[in-house]
Amino acid sequence: MAGGLLNVSWVLSLLCVLQMVETVSGARAPSVGAHISSQFPAAGVSQTSVVDCREVCGLNASDRCAFVRTNPDCRSDGGYLDYLEGIFCHFPARLLPLAITLYAFWLLYLFLILGVTAAKFFCPNLSAISTTLKLSHNVAVSFWPLDTSPHGVTFLAFGNGAPDIFSALVAFSDPRTAGLAFGALFGAGVLVTTVVAGGIAILRPFTAASRPFLRDIIFYMAAVLLIFTALYCGRVTLAWALGYLGFYAFYVVTVVLCTWIYQRQRRRSLVCSMPATPEILSDSEEERMSSNTNSYDYGEEYRPLLLYPETTAQILVQALNPLDYRKWRTKPMYWRVLKVFKLPVEFLLLLTVPVMDPDKEDRNWKRPLNCLHLVISPLFLTLTLQSGAYGVYEIGGLFPVWAVVVIAGTALAAVTFFATSNSEPPRFHWLFAFLGFLTSALWINAAATEVVNILRSLGVVFRLSNTVLGLTLLAWGNSIGDVFSDFTLARQGYPRMAFSACFGGIIFNMLVGVGLGCLLQISRSHVEVKLEPDGLLVWILAGTLGLSLVCSLVLVPLQCFQLSRVYGCCLLLLYLTFLVVALLTEFGVIHLKTV
Repeated sequence: MAGGLLNVSWVLSLLCVLQMVETVSGARAPSVGAHISSQFPAAGVSQTSVVDCREVCGLNASDRCAFVRTNPDCRSDGGYLDYLEGIFCHFPARLLPLAITLYAFWLLYLFLILGVTAAKFFCPNLSAISTTLKLSHNVAVSFWPLDTSPHGVTFLAFGNGAPDIFSALVAFSDPRTAGLAFGALFGAGVLVTTVVAGGIAILRPFTAASRPFLRDIIFYMAAVLLIFTALYCGRVTLAWALGYLGFYAFYVVTVVLCTWIYQRQRRRSLVCSMPATPEILSDSEEERMSSNTNSYDYGEEYRPLLLYPETTAQILVQALNPLDYRKWRTKPMYWRVLKVFKLPVEFLLLLTVPVMDPDKEDRNWKRPLNCLHLVISPLFLTLTLQSGAYGVYEIGGLFPVWAVVVIAGTALAAVTFFATSNSEPPRFHWLFAFLGFLTSALWINAAATEVVNILRSLGVVFRLSNTVLGLTLLAWGNSIGDVFSDFTLARQGYPRMAFSACFGGIIFNMLVGVGLGCLLQISRSHVEVKLEPDGLLVWILAGTLGLSLVCSLVLVPLQCFQLSRVYGCCLLLLYLTFLVVALLTEFGVIHLKTV
C-alpha cells in the first residue's frame, strides 16, 4: 500500500514540477500580470484589444497576416509550428485550399506517428515495466482487473493524460477560456467512454471485472457531478480546487485498499481450494495465452540476419534498421507504400526510444544503441518539454540546459559502454524500460500537441466556436493517444486492459486537470477562477457524458458484464447522436426559447 501511494505521489509531483516550469516560463514572458486581458500579447503592441481570431476570414487578404501576428487570440500556446501564420502569411489567399490540403496530409502523418509510437514503443515498454515489477499486464495498465493495483493510476494515466492535462492548464491560465477546458475534458470523456470503449468491444468482445468496474464508474460519475457543480456555480474556489485533488487521492487510496483486500481474500482462497483452480487462475492464464498467441513481436523487424557474433558497429546498424528485407519481398504493394512513410518515423523512434523485451534472451539489449539512448533520450525529453523552451533556457544566462543534459548523458553512456558487453545485458537494463516509456509518452504528447494546433487552425478557418472546438477538435486531438494505445492493446488481445484505461485515465484527467489547473491559476492571481460556459452546449456535453455513464452502469451488469459488439455499436450510435445534436445547437437549429 505504501508503495502504491508513493507511486501516485511521484506522478503528481512530476506533474507539479512540469507545471511550475510552465509557470516560471510564463512569468518571464512579456505578459506579466496580463491575466486580465490575455496571456500572449504581441510584441510591440501595447494594450491591444483581443479580437476573436475567427474574424480573420472576414478581413481583406492583405490584412490577414498582420491580424494573425498581432492578435493574441491567434497565438498557439504550444507546439513547434505556427499553423495560422503559415496559412495567412506564407500562402496567398487564392492558395488557401492548397494550404488546408497540406495541413490535412500533415495531420494524417501525425496520426501515423502516434500509431507507430503506441504500437511499437509505448505498449512494449509498458509491458516490460509490468514484468519488471512482477505484475500482470492488467495490473500495470489499468485499475479494473480483479487483481487491480494503483500502478495503472500512474503509468497509463500519465502517458495518456498529458495532452489533456496540459491543455487544461493552458485554458485555465485565462479566465475567458476556462470554460474551454471544461468543454475539452467533457468532450474527451464522451469520446473515450463511447467511441473508444465501443471500439474496443467491437474489436475484441470480453468480460469486464464486476467490482472494479462498478467502483471506477461510480467514482467517475461523482467526479463529473463535482465538475458539473462548478460549472453551475460559475466559479472554482481554492477549496474546490483542493477538493478535486483530494478526491483523486481518495480514489487512489480506495484502489489500494481494494487491491489489498482482494489479494488477502485470494491468498485465503488458494489455501482453502485445490491448486490450479480454473476460477482462480483463469484471468492470469487468459493473459498468458493472449500474450503468447496475440502479442506482436516488436523485435521481428529488427532481428539480425547473421547468427555469428557481430561487431559493435554491426549491432548498431542492425538495431537502427527499421526495414526487414525478407518481409519486404513478401508483402503486398499497399503495405510497402505505408512502410515507406513509416521508415523515417521508425528510424527516429529507434534512435530516441529504448525498448526492453523481457521475453527475449538478451532482453533486446543493444549495447551501442542503448548507450546512445542515454544521451539522445534525455536530450529529447529536455527539448520536448514546453516545446523546447525549457531545453534552451540558459543557466545563469550562460550555459543552456540541453548542453548540461548532453554532457551528463555522454558521461553516463561512456561508463555504461565500457562497463558492459555486447552479449549480456547488465543488471540495470530494466531502467531502460522506464526511460523508453517516458520518452514514447512524450513523443505521443508532442505529436498530439501538433494535432491540436492544426485542428484549432482549421477551426479558425471554418469559423467554429470555442465550445465546438473544445468538445470536438480539441477533445479529438487530446484523445488520440488514448485511441491508439487502447485500440492497440485490444488488437493484441488485452481488451480488459484497454477498456480499463478508458475510464481510469479520464478520472485522472478530469480531477487532476481541473484541480491542478485551477490551483495554479489561483496561486498566480489570488482570486477564484471564473467560468463562462457558452450556454446550452456545455449542458449538452455534461448531460451526454452523464447519460453514457448511466447507460454503462445499468446495461453492463444486465449483460452479466459481457461487453459484446452490439454494446459497442450502441455506444458509437450514442456518440454520433450527441455530435449531431451539438452541431445543430452550434448552428442555432436547436436553441432555448427566450421568454
